[in-house]
Formats: sequence, C-alpha cells, structure tokens
Amino acid sequence: MSELNTLTQSTQQTLERIVRDFTPAVFASSLAAEDMVLTDLILKAKLPITIFSLETGRLHAETLAMLDKVKETYGYQITLYRPQPEAVEAYVAQNGLNAFYDSVDMRKECCRIRKVEPLGRALAGNQAWITGQRRAQSATRTSLMIEEDDPAHLMTKFNPLADWSEEDVWNYLRENKVPYNALHDKGYPSIGCEPCTRAIEPGEDVRAGRWWWENPESKECGLHVVDGKLIRIKSVAA
Repeated sequence: MSELNTLTQSTQQTLERIVRDFTPAVFASSLAAEDMVLTDLILKAKLPITIFSLETGRLHAETLAMLDKVKETYGYQITLYRPQPEAVEAYVAQNGLNAFYDSVDMRKECCRIRKVEPLGRALAGNQAWITGQRRAQSATRTSLMIEEDDPAHLMTKFNPLADWSEEDVWNYLRENKVPYNALHDKGYPSIGCEPCTRAIEPGEDVRAGRWWWENPESKECGLHVVDGKLIRIKSVAA
C-alpha cells in the first residue's frame, strides 16, 4: 500500500471514530485544498458530519465559488455562518474598513468579529469539531495533534490531516479528481480573507501570504487560540 493510501485509510478511520464516539460533530471548512480532501472523504462516505464555512464578508470570489462547486460535485450545501452585522458596522465606523493593517490587535479584533464569534455559534451543541490543519503549514502548528482537548469550547478538536504533507494533499486531490479553489493555481497555497491574503513567491513558507505584514509567530486568526496561546493545552493520542 502506498504512503498516500495509508494516510487516507488512517484519516478515514479517524473520521469514522469521530462519528462513532463524538456525534454530533462538525467540520469547519475554509474551502481550501486541505479542506477539500476532508470534504471528499466525508461526503463520499456519507458520514453524518455537518460541513460549515465562515463567510466573513471579505472572502475572494474564487473562494465563494467553491460553495457552488461542492454543491455541483456532491449535491451538498455547505452551511454558512456570518458575522453579526452590528459588530462589523461598529468596527468599521470606529476604526475604518481596513484597520486590521494598523496593528496586530486591530487585526485580531477583526478576526474575532468575522471569524471567532461566528465559529462559537457554529460549534454550539456539538461534541467535536474537525479542522484541515496540518503540522507542515506553519511555525505555529508544529506541535499539532490529530486529537486535542479544546478548553475554549469545552469539546474535542480533531485535525485528521495533521500528518499530511503539501504533496500528499495535492496527490489526493489529483488522484480523486476533487475540485479545488482556483486561487491555488495563482500562487495562494493558504487562503483567508481577500485583503489579508496574498500570493507567495517560490520557496516561501506556505502561510507566508497570510497577514504577511506580521511576524510568523502571530499568524493565527484566533480560531485556535485561547488567551493568546494556541490551543495545545492537552493533547490526546489518536
């Protein structure tokens, strides 16, 4: 069995275990390459895992187009969670539309409003949430485990692709003819909101295009952070 087949089988087993032991569970998809691997595995196996995405109001057109691609390919409508309009309006009125460029604090507040608060609503009532995070993605994720306790949301978080490399992800997508975000062909290996994401140069870190004006150590939006620290407080062996 090839290394990719072994990884795929292990990931399938993880997803099946989540369904067996942690229902109800949800998968938070950013509609990027890693998340399309998990989307393909979940939907082809008809696993009862709800897939949702955070529609921040600042996403690329190519990212939004993935919603239709998923529906066309799998007959599945991804659930969307949006920020509270009044919170966005207050932030923009007080700080300006693009205040996130001014400081890390301003950027994190924008992320809190547009991503962290909607995530809380998306996770409410579930036992576990699934992400497409991988250790190879950035310096902030090198200690990533497949299964972790999430004290912020009082639930278990799973990162089934933690062991996967960038090459593994793309080999899976190509071999299984999985649709993917067109931005990946334009130099965007990691995709977030449009004003906070840029294409990268050859040889740069895969997340170099995210919040490129900040130090690598601060490049998290807050979805995986508690009190300024990454949620790696208590990891659980898979």
